[in-house]
Amino acid sequence: MQRHHFARAGLLASMLIAGCSAPPQAGTDGAGDTPSRRYGQIDFRPCTLATEGASDNVEAQCATFQVPEDRSKPDGRRIDLRIAWLESGNSGSGLPDPVFFLAGGPGQAASEVAVIVDTALRQVRKQRDIFLIDQRGTGGSNPLSCLGADGKELPMDEEAAPSEALLREYAERCAASLKGRADPRFYTTAEAIADLDAVRQALGADTLNLVGGSYGTRVAQRYAAAYPQHTRSIVIDGVVPNDLVVGGEFANTFDNAITLQSAQCRKDAACSKRFPVDTRAQLRSVADTLRRTPVTVEYRDPGTNAPRKDVLTPDSVVGLAFAFSYVPQYSSLLPLVLDEATQGRYAPLASLVRGATRSMDFQINRGMQWSVICSEDAPRYQAPAESGGALFGPEAARAFFAACPVWPHQPAAAVAPLRSDLPVLLLSGELDPVTPPRYAEQVLKGLPKGRALVARGQGHGTLTAGCMPRLLGQFIDTTDAKALDASCLDTLSYVPAFTSFNGWAP
Repeated sequence: MQRHHFARAGLLASMLIAGCSAPPQAGTDGAGDTPSRRYGQIDFRPCTLATEGASDNVEAQCATFQVPEDRSKPDGRRIDLRIAWLESGNSGSGLPDPVFFLAGGPGQAASEVAVIVDTALRQVRKQRDIFLIDQRGTGGSNPLSCLGADGKELPMDEEAAPSEALLREYAERCAASLKGRADPRFYTTAEAIADLDAVRQALGADTLNLVGGSYGTRVAQRYAAAYPQHTRSIVIDGVVPNDLVVGGEFANTFDNAITLQSAQCRKDAACSKRFPVDTRAQLRSVADTLRRTPVTVEYRDPGTNAPRKDVLTPDSVVGLAFAFSYVPQYSSLLPLVLDEATQGRYAPLASLVRGATRSMDFQINRGMQWSVICSEDAPRYQAPAESGGALFGPEAARAFFAACPVWPHQPAAAVAPLRSDLPVLLLSGELDPVTPPRYAEQVLKGLPKGRALVARGQGHGTLTAGCMPRLLGQFIDTTDAKALDASCLDTLSYVPAFTSFNGWAP
């Protein structure tokens, strides 16, 4: 049996604001003598895209497109961008203004969430082509992967106690491993939007419809501000204001989200009877108990079913609650596993912590994430006044930015809030722990043709919720957000809490 410390710092630093909760798996590109298809100046070949946790694959056309790594040195190193083309239903004759999907993270690859995108944009795809472009540093676009001499991912010392120093030491090794492969200073949002416009030109598209999730909403806003003449419409889901310091407000937004979750349990007769102590108070109680005495737990690894022995810490438990609060179907487990823990049964909690850590490690490219946040967010971060009541302390934000003193980057210029007459649809989940609805309302102030919708009972990411795919199709067709009849979203409801390991009460 292995014995490790669970590290919330590692889990949270991997997480940030990824737009989708399921970890991706690589797709396969067509090979051999398969004929290529040309779109504009780019030749595509058949490929199959898969997303972890999804039962179906997506058949697509894939290509690579070269851009300069450093645009000030056009004759210097060039990097490949991976592009996946989901053809329109009009027999390959889609309308001339395609959709670009912009993934979250930062650090998520668009092509690796293709199944989710295909589901969310199924109505849009009937008339328009959809392009998934892996942002530089992710997926198939010169990923900033931390690799050893053997080509395998550099391991983090799991035996060491979690700390900012541990993350910095890992970041130093990662940066050293990139020499000759990439310069992390040029993997920022500014470079990403320049890449997008280069792809747009190569495809021969005059205007684009942008759909961005989470961090991808920052990319969409930045592109629209820089290239308004080439932007037809914008959908942003899990809205990140341009002036937000990513990671700087998670203590408050998570506290608010778990308070809302607790309130829902109080309103449900079965939940309030089964769990008389609300979820936030239970989480505080378990964390305080583990802070006094961390517990060694024997359990089964959820990925391998192998027996394990780990030290469960308060940080790991709060980190799990944060990770689960992204997705209501996951957070519905929290009252039950926290109640088990208060009775000294920690194995279910330990197993979930292990599973969440593994999932997030696969989903996000750490190096690309550091390139963005160290350049764009860390220089603007100011620690708030101490708040003894928050579930997250200031160390959570410090963990996000721990790599920045040693990670190669150059501070980016401040970016103003988006002010635009473009049609914009802003989407939020009511229970979102990282991009709450108030962020969308803040951005909406500069968008006279914008409209904000809140999906009841949803967490982080609403593109596939209920009738949302139909609304997306209607909006991108008409570009009139205010005329949408969004009453169908009223059918969305809350996910009831599990009252036992058999599920929720009937």
